[in-house]
Amino acid sequence: MKRVQVYTDGACSGNPGPGGWGAVLRYNGVEKELSGGERETTNNRMELCAVIFALEALKEPCEVELYSDSQYVCNALKLGWAKKWQAQGWMRNKKEKAQNPDLWERLLRQYDRHQVEINWVKGHAGHPENERCDRLAVAQAKKFS
Repeated sequence: MKRVQVYTDGACSGNPGPGGWGAVLRYNGVEKELSGGERETTNNRMELCAVIFALEALKEPCEVELYSDSQYVCNALKLGWAKKWQAQGWMRNKKEKAQNPDLWERLLRQYDRHQVEINWVKGHAGHPENERCDRLAVAQAKKFS
């Protein structure tokens, strides 16, 4: 199985507001940048999109080292929250709906397809790839401002 490093970040100007996401994929010394955005979205949706589009770009199942500054994404995957929400019909508990079920469905399909190791990195703390993804995300968000 190929081992790929994936770095992601999302950005939003206002929450909700114009947003963007960025991802850097690295395999065997080769890098690929991906980015996109939406006119009216939230930061959490952009964080999710960054991971989804990065994993969907992989043509075959891979071992993935995922790096994200989103505790929402990292914890929901690593601690099993997202799978629990899915099993409960996209409810966080008996009264609260889980947010972004459309994106979580897509992400969980990819998460199950690959072997993903989740790594949280502190945002805006000088991590080179995280800063690079942030620049990609902010540039996309500005396109919709």
